[in-house]
Amino acid sequence: MEQSYNPNSGMPAGGMNPGGPPPKNWLVESILVTIFCCLPFGIVGIINAAAVNSKYSAGDYAGALESSKSAGKWTKIGLFVGIGVYVLYIVFVVVMGVGAGMLGAMQDGN
Repeated sequence: MEQSYNPNSGMPAGGMNPGGPPPKNWLVESILVTIFCCLPFGIVGIINAAAVNSKYSAGDYAGALESSKSAGKWTKIGLFVGIGVYVLYIVFVVVMGVGAGMLGAMQDGN
């Protein structure tokens, strides 16, 4: 009995899922946002990014595309929130430094 190897086993005829190529999963970007910018939004991005490949493998192209869009949305939100927090922190440090310098100058002048 001879067994034949089918490289497309588990896939529809033609070797591709019916919806087309796999959508972007945003996993790397979500991990970077989680580490460097905003933990809560990055975790939501990671969860949605992980769902992209599993839904695509199951043949749910529409679900994979929806998860990809959601992962991208939360990753971008996390990035912009993180940048905003960093900018506000820098402004706070500069304002406090200027205020402390002015207070020191006023005390030295009296």
